[in-house]
Amino acid sequence: MLKNPLYVYGPKNVYIPSDLNFAAFFLDTLWEHRNNVALINGASYEDYTYLSMAQQSMNVAISLSRLGVKKGEVVAICSENRMEYWAAFLGTVCAGVTATMVNPNYTGNELKHVLSITKPKYMFCSQTFYNGKEKTLKSLPYLKKIILFGDKTNKNVLYYDDLAISVDGNEKDIGFNGNKLSRNVRYEEFRAVDVEGQNDVALILYSSGTTGLPKGVMLTHVNLLSACLMPASIDPKLNGLTISPWFHTMGLIGTALGLCKGRTLVYLPKFEINLYLKCIEKYQIQQITVVPPVLVAACKSQEPYDLSSVKLVYSGAAPLQEETIKIVKDKFPNVVAVLQGYGMTEMTLAVIKSTYDQTVPMKSASIGSVVAGAIVKVVDIETGKPLGPNQSGELCFKSTQVMKGYVGKSNREFFDDEGFYRSGDIGYYDEDRQFYIVDRLKELIKYKGFQVAPAEIESLLLQHPSVRDAGVVGLPDPTAGELPLAFVVKQPGCDVSELEIQAFVAEKLSNPKHLRGGVRFVSEIPKNPSGKVLRKALKAMMKNTKSKL
Repeated sequence: MLKNPLYVYGPKNVYIPSDLNFAAFFLDTLWEHRNNVALINGASYEDYTYLSMAQQSMNVAISLSRLGVKKGEVVAICSENRMEYWAAFLGTVCAGVTATMVNPNYTGNELKHVLSITKPKYMFCSQTFYNGKEKTLKSLPYLKKIILFGDKTNKNVLYYDDLAISVDGNEKDIGFNGNKLSRNVRYEEFRAVDVEGQNDVALILYSSGTTGLPKGVMLTHVNLLSACLMPASIDPKLNGLTISPWFHTMGLIGTALGLCKGRTLVYLPKFEINLYLKCIEKYQIQQITVVPPVLVAACKSQEPYDLSSVKLVYSGAAPLQEETIKIVKDKFPNVVAVLQGYGMTEMTLAVIKSTYDQTVPMKSASIGSVVAGAIVKVVDIETGKPLGPNQSGELCFKSTQVMKGYVGKSNREFFDDEGFYRSGDIGYYDEDRQFYIVDRLKELIKYKGFQVAPAEIESLLLQHPSVRDAGVVGLPDPTAGELPLAFVVKQPGCDVSELEIQAFVAEKLSNPKHLRGGVRFVSEIPKNPSGKVLRKALKAMMKNTKSKL
């Protein structure tokens, strides 16, 4: 009955449609903005209107139903970012079917693992992915049909264009000429399949797997509606540029939120620093959504692109430090604010964030405040007791955005007795209820009883002019437990030694955070698509590379 004074409560409720149907809501929103451009491919300059997206979504839904796909089944989408992705996604969900997004860069074994979680009967995929994984896909007994994006060059598969684009006939009733629709489905005659929004799973995404095998995260229609109907983090009147992959929460739900506000978004199929900066200049991009490594790469680029159009920078997936924010403001001369947010796949998107129209100014390095309708508590790592301001502990969440659960797993392991999801992230809030992230609980380095956050050391290393990228892990030590060890990618043309890097850290950070494990120079830091450092991969590299100290 009474609020817990140590919990942090979001400001108010989120208002969602009474039918609790995300597909119906999303389609109606697309139709409302049908005269506008939704997406622009920054590499090919092609554009995709809201009308085309809505029309193809309805056509895909009818075609899937005609193929026999039923409510409760799963359809997979595995592709790089491309126009067809969105109608494949929305058409699937409109048909009452669960969509699952799969990383096209998975190896054969990784692909088998994640698909074994959901066992999709149909899969939309790009030609590039199919050509590389055809043998693996054919070995999966539950996968009935492949639906390819692009040109018709393969046999024994279906094609997206046949399901999504009609032959433009004038027939009164919808029919099929082979696999192809005889006419477009009309908006006024279409109705998304009814759902139980709080229980029916609209989307299954996969956890990043940075500390273990990926798990299937079940997101309901209510989860998606709650995320997309939150007040906008970035200004819906300004255009934006995104490079986040759409199989990832930040890319998929972040883009969906923008589309629900009628925004025009420029996207790239993959990240290339020069193309990224060129797009900012060409399209006079006003807002960019990035992960910290991309932001650092952009700031360190010496290419003479005009970046003066950028007004807002929104960063997620890892915390930004004050020094990095200062560098960003130097690189983008007209930036009004550098905003941050915190979320994860299990929470549909951000549950703590700052917004472009913030009434209370955000503090530098803060990730923001609790979103509407959410409750956050910070608990002691050892005892589980709630903590007050400026005390670091594990962040735990309760919200309509929090997932239904993991496919095939009990919620007992991941939720506490009060129903809070245990994030595994370490953070704290201050007297003004603004939050700060320290690091992942499972990634903390234990040095002589001290808990060392790798992210803090990485953030400092990125400030060194000769460092392009960095990742930090604990090197096992029989006396100290673990020693901080840094993997460093040098800036092109720069020559810096291990001892110089160690001295740089020793000057800036306290004794337990010194790089006693050494420094190893590598060509690349392994990361997942959201930009998080893959520490499992770094630890494997630790066994196979030797320090030159």
